[in-house]
Amino acid sequence: MTTFVAATQPTLYFIGVTTGSSSIMKVFPAWADYLRLNNAQIKGIDFPLNASPEAYREAVEFIKQDPLSLGALVTTHKIDLFNSCRDLFDEIDPLAALLGETSCLAKHKGKLHSYAKDPISSGLTLEGFLPTEHFASQTRDVLIFGAGGACIAISWYLMHSARGKNVPRRIIVSDRSPQRLDELSRLHQQFNAEFPVSYHQADSAADNDALLANLPAGSLAINATGLGKDAPGSPLSAQARFPERAIVWELNYRGELLFLHQAEAQQAASRLQIENGWHYFIHGWTQAIAEVFDLPASAVQGPAIDALSRLAGRASGLTPLEKQS
Repeated sequence: MTTFVAATQPTLYFIGVTTGSSSIMKVFPAWADYLRLNNAQIKGIDFPLNASPEAYREAVEFIKQDPLSLGALVTTHKIDLFNSCRDLFDEIDPLAALLGETSCLAKHKGKLHSYAKDPISSGLTLEGFLPTEHFASQTRDVLIFGAGGACIAISWYLMHSARGKNVPRRIIVSDRSPQRLDELSRLHQQFNAEFPVSYHQADSAADNDALLANLPAGSLAINATGLGKDAPGSPLSAQARFPERAIVWELNYRGELLFLHQAEAQQAASRLQIENGWHYFIHGWTQAIAEVFDLPASAVQGPAIDALSRLAGRASGLTPLEKQS
């Protein structure tokens, strides 16, 4: 079991797999100064994939009881940690309850709250790069490789009724796991039972290549598998071909980013718009920081988010479309 030591200053935890190599470790001190977070610090807690419920509970119980441990951002383990620790949360926000996951823990008035911030941060990211009313013609699809937490959050945002007619013609999801696809289908029935979604068990990159080949021009293709960061590779083979004027979104911003490089090789010929995970990283972290440190929304919106992104770029040595690990 992990030994946790009581915090001596206001502390935000990062619960992930390889937290020490994340840019947030360099970025957070610069952000803390900018946001005047009063001597706040960040610490990583690393768990292997599919860690034991006992390991998750030990970490959450420590954060809940330790006075200066203010909360946590959770990646990779969002669903497993939520399922293992649900009874430890004093309050669960509606999105966390609906999605069955938590990406942010925060203590307010002595109570531990569980939040699902990914639908918000994914929506902010999408609106930052999608052309205005991009899906309003309802002739473009969205293909998401990977049926995990990121897919859940992105699909929730894209199929939400508040978007009116500015929604994809359909959403297509592929994953190796039939269980994940079944769970995603169950959630989609709760999100919007009338929205057209197709689910595909993809046992090989060739299966994903075929799904990509059938996309209409201008569609959105997203790598939400973790391949290229958490594990090497890409959901696509070297033979894959993106449709004309597609928007290609690699959710990772560090790692080998093979999926992104595959798109870059076709960018000029197929007039692709390519996005990496930098702004998703920025919005995901700033939404959690605002919650944990009880900041007003304006602290991480508009000109402030632009300033925070610039600070992050300087602190990490990265810019939005650089591909260093």
